[in-house]
Amino acid sequence: MKKLEYYLRPTQVGLFNLIINNYRDKAIIRKGKYILVKGDAPVMLLAHMDTVHKTPVKHICESPDGNIIMSPEGIGGDDRCGVYALIKAHDLSEVKPWLLFTCDEEIGGIGASAFTADYCSCKLPKELDELNFLIEIDRKGSKDAVYYDCANGDFEKYITSKGFVTAYGSFSNISVIAPELGVAAVNLSSGYYNPHTQHEYINRKHLYAVIDSVIEIIAETVKSEIPRYEYIEQTWTHKSYWDDLSFKTREAYRTHSDLPGDLVDAYIDLLDTYTHTELEDYRKEYGNSIIAELHEAEFSYLYDDRFEEELL
Repeated sequence: MKKLEYYLRPTQVGLFNLIINNYRDKAIIRKGKYILVKGDAPVMLLAHMDTVHKTPVKHICESPDGNIIMSPEGIGGDDRCGVYALIKAHDLSEVKPWLLFTCDEEIGGIGASAFTADYCSCKLPKELDELNFLIEIDRKGSKDAVYYDCANGDFEKYITSKGFVTAYGSFSNISVIAPELGVAAVNLSSGYYNPHTQHEYINRKHLYAVIDSVIEIIAETVKSEIPRYEYIEQTWTHKSYWDDLSFKTREAYRTHSDLPGDLVDAYIDLLDTYTHTELEDYRKEYGNSIIAELHEAEFSYLYDDRFEEELL
């Protein structure tokens, strides 16, 4: 199969066409929204084709050993790493998983919303009702597993048994898709770091390790002892706890933080996706301006005209 770099360079439209050519005989296509590739294993892998970077990747820089790669244009590991992971996991799996590649995740899950609308309108294969679970590969780092509002403890234990560690995030495609399909879902790390910044980089070894784990999981889904994990909505009385914690933390930062006042709220918003340590490390390396940059990248879809048009 093609190298990772092959999937980093195209625009979203260019990548869409490349993937269609890869899976033309098995693909269900909604132009500009998503590509669904039919599978035989009862699991679906998900990734999105867009990135936050405005300029396509032209120059790729490597560490001396070739493991770390980045680009002055922004490497786009979020989520070209996921796209590559889906294709490689599919190629190397004896029993093929379902694949879903979506457009415009970064501006509010536009492709994912189109997919769920088609599913709810019975326009997609009935076999989707038989999936055991969903795996999105769209998370920074090497070992994170994010479940959003899915609270199936047995599923979390299964994913944890593969070496992943539960983490927390605000939004991804499975936030939209999993509740509609009624099946548990997780978003796994894909080896990129410093997401949504020009300083983003990819650790190939971390990405390849996740792909190996996913291939193992795919193989296990065809065994009868792997059940269908239902989507269980998170009720968290816990949610009010997080809301309260956010309020207390915000007030503490207003009082004690050395951040400029206009960045305090942005910093707190980012704590839903990044740890305090990560944000402080970013500040040390790139200065306070990185907080505004990260916040704009994380939440700009709320103000994007295309997203507003989709909602209307």
